[in-house]
Amino acid sequence: MRRILLVVAVLLVGVLGVASLATVATAAGPDAPSPSSLPVASVLLQPVAGAVDVSPAEPATVAVPDGTLDGVTLTGPDGTAVAGAVADDGRSWSTTADLAYDTTYTWAGTATGADGAPLPVAGSFTTAAPADVVRGVLNIGDDRTVGVAAPIEIQFDAHVEDRAAVERALSVETSVPVEGSWGWLPDENGGSRVHWRPAEYWPAGTRVTVTADLYGVPYGDGAYGRADVTSTFGIGRAQIVRADVNSHRMLVIRDGVQVADYPASYGLSGDPDRTTRSGIHVVSERFTDKRMVSERYGYDLVEKWAVRISNNGEFIHANPASASAQGSSNVTHGCVNLSTADAQAYYDTALYGDPVEVTGTDVPLASRDGDIWDWTLSYDQWRGLSAL
Repeated sequence: MRRILLVVAVLLVGVLGVASLATVATAAGPDAPSPSSLPVASVLLQPVAGAVDVSPAEPATVAVPDGTLDGVTLTGPDGTAVAGAVADDGRSWSTTADLAYDTTYTWAGTATGADGAPLPVAGSFTTAAPADVVRGVLNIGDDRTVGVAAPIEIQFDAHVEDRAAVERALSVETSVPVEGSWGWLPDENGGSRVHWRPAEYWPAGTRVTVTADLYGVPYGDGAYGRADVTSTFGIGRAQIVRADVNSHRMLVIRDGVQVADYPASYGLSGDPDRTTRSGIHVVSERFTDKRMVSERYGYDLVEKWAVRISNNGEFIHANPASASAQGSSNVTHGCVNLSTADAQAYYDTALYGDPVEVTGTDVPLASRDGDIWDWTLSYDQWRGLSAL
């Protein structure tokens, strides 16, 4: 009997011992990682250490996917720190300001891996050194109000070789959906130019924001963008001039309603150089007094209330000298002549970007006639001028 009891006691102690060991193992956590099983942390730099020809517009970042950043600085050669911010999770840092061209930047700081080991943040990179820095200028400033045919234009002060790179940096946002496209026109004033026009006239009242993130963009041939440019502006009322030369009248349609009907005289049709061009012109400038000179036709005059509608010399303006022909015949050198009172009345309503639709002549408006010939092309033709 005592042997039986002894065996039972030994078995019981063995069971209790196993139970005790199981309890200890559970408390320690069988799945808890040991330091040796933790992921090895690493510091990821972008641009990588030693990189050259880096775009200064691209953000510089440092990340520690399996750890946290303790402190990071990125400094230029004079020791000035570049502005930056740490992400909410503490695992990455990124610049919040553009870098400079042709400058070497150096990283400094530390990070801590998940295993508690310290990691250095170190290295340097150098930004691109442009052969030329090209400026781009928008034609419509902030808070302006323009007409429904106004193109958005960016004029560059030098030739742009890589037009696709530039176009990818451009965007147009509108308060209502508007389809449109960028199109590259022949270089002018020593530099390239790109226009954006809608497929049809702008909807009246549209708010437009143009963003050209040009700083740091490589233009080709070693040239880069000088600075970003932006503008937010509005489209005004829908005012359209309808000018049929055979009617000898000039109609003004505003928001679908005819608001004026002026007797007019257009270009003399017997001379192709004097014929008013047919097609959609666009108001670009206004002058209370404009000197008009032609050696070929022998005049040097100052005309009142002149509204430029093309760069080939076509204006809508007052001309008392042609008063007897206004409303009955075409005798001008290509301009639209009105009485002084009518010319001033129209002048007071005109906006940059208003369309002037001339019809009835056999000489079409074309690219040779100046800056804004965007609307002489169909929309499909216009999209063909895009670099993308």
